[in-house]
Amino acid sequence: MVRETSLELLMSRPVQERADAARNREKVLAAAARLFAEKGVDAVSMDAVAAEAGVGKGTLFRRFGDKSGLAVALLDARERDLQQRILSGPPPLGPGAPARERLVAFARAYLDYLFAHLDLVRMSETASPGARYRIGAYRFWHRHVAILLAEARGGDADALAHALLASMQAELAQVLQDEYGRDRAVSAVTTLATALT
Repeated sequence: MVRETSLELLMSRPVQERADAARNREKVLAAAARLFAEKGVDAVSMDAVAAEAGVGKGTLFRRFGDKSGLAVALLDARERDLQQRILSGPPPLGPGAPARERLVAFARAYLDYLFAHLDLVRMSETASPGARYRIGAYRFWHRHVAILLAEARGGDADALAHALLASMQAELAQVLQDEYGRDRAVSAVTTLATALT
C-alpha cells in the first residue's frame, strides 16, 4: 500500500482554470490533435494550430510554450489513464501480482501507449536536451519501475529503473520498430525487463 501511495503523489493532476481558459485549452488541443492526425506532428506549425483553434498565437505560446509543450498536454490524459491502471487496475499491471509480472505488464502497457502515440512522445522527449526526464510522467514511470525492481531483486533499483526506461524511449522505439517490427521490439524490451528481475 505504501508503494501505491508514493506513486499517487507523482501522478499528474489536471490544473484548475477559469472557464474561458479551459474552453480555449480544449479548442487548441482538439485543433492540434486534428492537424497532427491529418498532416503529422512535424508538418504542423504552432501558427497553424492557433489558426485552426481560432485563438491568438500569443495565447497558444503562453499556454503551451512550444510544440513539445502541446505534445505533453495532448499526452496528459492518456498518461493519467495508464497511471490509474497501474495504481488500481487488475493484476498483473495493477496491484496483486508479483513484482516480476507487474514489471513485464508495465513494459507491455507502456510500449502499447508509446507506439500508439509515437510522434507525440518523440516530440515531447526530444524538444531539448533532457526533456524526457523533466516530464512529470517520467518521474512516475521511474518510481514505479524502481519499486518493482527493488521488490524483485534489491540492489540499485533506481539506476536500473533508468536503464530499463532508456530501452523505452521514443527515439529507440522508432528505430526498433523500423528495423525489426513492433512485435520484436516489444519482445526485446520485455525480455530485458524479465532479465532484470
